[in-house]
Amino acid sequence: MADIIVNYSANITSGTIEALQASNLASLLKRQRPRKVALKPNMVLAKPPSEGATTHAEVVEGVIIFLRDHGVTDIEIIESAWIGDDTMRVYKVCGYDTLAEKYNVKLYDLKKDKTRKVKTANYTMEICEKALTADFLINIPVLKAHCQTRMTCNLKNLKGCISDREKRNFHTLGLHGPIAELNMAIKTHFCVIDGICGDLTFEEGGNPVTRNMIICGENPLLLDSYCATLLGYRPEDIGYIPIAAEIGVGGNTPLYSPTTEILELNTDRKPLVTDYDRNLAVRLSTKTNENQACSACFSALINALQRTGYSPPQGEKIAVGQGFRGLTGRLGCGSCTSGFQNHIKGCPPNTADIVEFLRKL
Repeated sequence: MADIIVNYSANITSGTIEALQASNLASLLKRQRPRKVALKPNMVLAKPPSEGATTHAEVVEGVIIFLRDHGVTDIEIIESAWIGDDTMRVYKVCGYDTLAEKYNVKLYDLKKDKTRKVKTANYTMEICEKALTADFLINIPVLKAHCQTRMTCNLKNLKGCISDREKRNFHTLGLHGPIAELNMAIKTHFCVIDGICGDLTFEEGGNPVTRNMIICGENPLLLDSYCATLLGYRPEDIGYIPIAAEIGVGGNTPLYSPTTEILELNTDRKPLVTDYDRNLAVRLSTKTNENQACSACFSALINALQRTGYSPPQGEKIAVGQGFRGLTGRLGCGSCTSGFQNHIKGCPPNTADIVEFLRKL
């Protein structure tokens, strides 16, 4: 059996099922016989999947159909939107309410779930119980860029399984180490990656790039290291990947290399490559002074900088992040910079407010 399955299909549901049929998921289910399966998509914010930020409901539908065909009936979808957005509203915008009704599957907002403190090698994390108690967890992220970690896929997608307080703490701790160790605390049993049209510039979406890819496999670390190369990075360029490899996420399996066995299906359906500037977010971030910023706040600022073309006066940068609490300065973004002479209110502020603020400047 191949280590990684890649299927090219514009028919998302059937393409997902086709990829799963070529994988080892059926044998895993037969061997482990899980009573309850939890599906963890990426429902970071209330934008439709066509914008490139959230997991297509059709991918999840394909997973549900495959599970039902293999005798799994107790299926639940678990997620927590990023700080400042409502998870149930995100589910609705992305069509998950219709999906849940069609297949009698429950939707859970992990913001309302009980949490349990779990100790890892270097951290103590507040993790939602639904993620810890599932017999079998299938991770269903979007392959897309991220302003702070360059990429988000399987490993980072589990950040939706911690409390909002812990999400803030992850940013305080620098993201990469906590993300890696979170994947030791939560066991991912299988991964199905939505590579249909992920945004290759921002995690917030708005710049989707059509690839029509469904990628699946058992090892989240191996898959993430492979997906890093699809975005033009080496695996070691994504900070949490080498850390995860060092601590044994994925069972000490080597990272993606030319010897990794990949099975590609329907290669004749590969879409034409779309031009995009994957360095745009990196270039825009040079206009900021980021210190422990939460993703929602930092992404909104980067998005607003793109839309306005604003550049601070020479020698100045826009401060953003929890590291500026109680400090003063001239330009700041978010409630953490409330002591600054000019700052955008909100935790997080929305992009429209930041755009207006920058245009006034």
